[in-house]
Amino acid sequence: MTILRRTSHPVTVGGVVLGGGASVVVQSMTNTDTSNIEATVLQIIELASAGAELVRVTVNDEAAALAVPMIKAELVRRMFFVPLVGDFHFNGHLLLEKFPACARSLDKYRINPGTVGKLENFEKMIVCAIRYGKPVRIGANWGSLEGRVLKKDADVVEVLVDSALAAATHARQLGLSEDKIILSVKTSEVTEVIRAYRMLARRCSYPLHVGLTEAGAGVQGVVSSSAALGILLSEGIGDTIRMSLTPSVGEPRTREVEACRALLQSLGMAQFEPKIVSCPGCGRTENARFQELADDVREFVSSHMPVWREHVPGVEFLKVAIMGCVVNGPGEAGHADIALSLPGKSEEPIATVFVRGKLLRTLRGGDIGAGFLKILQDFVENDFLKEK
Repeated sequence: MTILRRTSHPVTVGGVVLGGGASVVVQSMTNTDTSNIEATVLQIIELASAGAELVRVTVNDEAAALAVPMIKAELVRRMFFVPLVGDFHFNGHLLLEKFPACARSLDKYRINPGTVGKLENFEKMIVCAIRYGKPVRIGANWGSLEGRVLKKDADVVEVLVDSALAAATHARQLGLSEDKIILSVKTSEVTEVIRAYRMLARRCSYPLHVGLTEAGAGVQGVVSSSAALGILLSEGIGDTIRMSLTPSVGEPRTREVEACRALLQSLGMAQFEPKIVSCPGCGRTENARFQELADDVREFVSSHMPVWREHVPGVEFLKVAIMGCVVNGPGEAGHADIALSLPGKSEEPIATVFVRGKLLRTLRGGDIGAGFLKILQDFVENDFLKEK
């Protein structure tokens, strides 16, 4: 299925294009203390290595503003050129004016109309953006709406959209060009964020940054974000996305990047990694054995991808199927490049291997897993490009 993207003006952020028909851009945000230069640099590298195309950092005080140019320089020294976005609230106008090196080093400024305070503070930030040629994301959040626009019994979604659009109009009046503005209107409720972005998409042609303002943790966070983003993206709404997940203790910050990429791939809007299809298992399946094999295949593919990407063009489009029994095994094999169909609870340890829907061979004995991994490696390295 081809998703028709909403028409929007392109905005370039440090070489990355948002809108204008470009691919949906995945972004994330550090949770380190920005003044801790080494920790912040390492996390930016982790996020970029996981696939984040933009990374936002908190710029909340003078120490953070002083650190930004050094973070940028260290990233360049280590050959990482991911664009950096400065996240400003309350005192952004002061920091951008006082620390021009910070203002120049950032590739985009994030401005919240609800936290800038006086209108003149917003204007100072826009003037800085114009001075240094930087795009801005004007993002209204329902948790920080301006008191002066939120009236009793008001429709919060309408207020959100009005706030973002009014700020964008004022920025244009100050001289910021249309190709320097991105908008967002976030809530933490799935149905409300869908309604807000639909409304915003009808009323403007700016690129849209889409996401929930706070998605939550674990399964809840991923499901809530995927529900909202999946619906909006399928309607062509969204030029850059983030899943604002609360990481569990010890969980890598990269989880939200991985989730975004998986969502885009599941919608057919991008292809980052081979697709590995595996059944959930049931009473017909030797579940422990099947689960271990499915894990082994995923780990094998993941570990080989750095080399395969270099030597096998298009390997990210590889489709592998690992099926636990014969109910759907042979049929699913017809939709995969290479597939293994296990026998379920058959007394004889045999399994069939299919390549592009045709039976290749039957594996027998206790080394079915190792045998399939060898066949998989040979197929990718020698036969995947054939007949493509």
